[in-house]
Amino acid sequence: MVSSFSPEEMKAKPAEVLVHELLVHKIELEMQNDELRNALDALQEARNRYRDLYEFAPVGYISLNREDLISAINLTGASLLGVERDKLVNQRFSKFVAPRDSDRWFRLLLDIMAAGSAEKRAFGLQIKRADGACFYAHLDCQYRATSDEPPMLQIALTDISHSGPTDN
Repeated sequence: MVSSFSPEEMKAKPAEVLVHELLVHKIELEMQNDELRNALDALQEARNRYRDLYEFAPVGYISLNREDLISAINLTGASLLGVERDKLVNQRFSKFVAPRDSDRWFRLLLDIMAAGSAEKRAFGLQIKRADGACFYAHLDCQYRATSDEPPMLQIALTDISHSGPTDN
């Protein structure tokens, strides 16, 4: 690399040698740039695949904060709740829990968030869609905390109304 040469070394080298070294360095940088572009393309493709898996999964994925507010939801989750996704962010999930299960939901939410354990919890609730129709749902919940984000509750929501209620 040219910057590693002292002024005396640069004077001692003929211009042709310096030009050759610059061209070699340029080619190396172009190769590194191509590798980085290929890696970026692969990452973007993988991100798009995982986004599609998330969005079009057969279950609803919902992320809640400690205050029961929806911070993220996939298209299936929004469809299960009967509301457009962009209108669900910062809405309370408890708004969609049927009145008969609302106390139970709050106790479960408080318990999971207070425990702060990544242990997966599963239970059934009756969910009330925006149009008032109810369905039985199975919720797989997991607490998640990272150093750069506040604690979240991640939920996989599955409509099990064809199976009837669950008591777990």
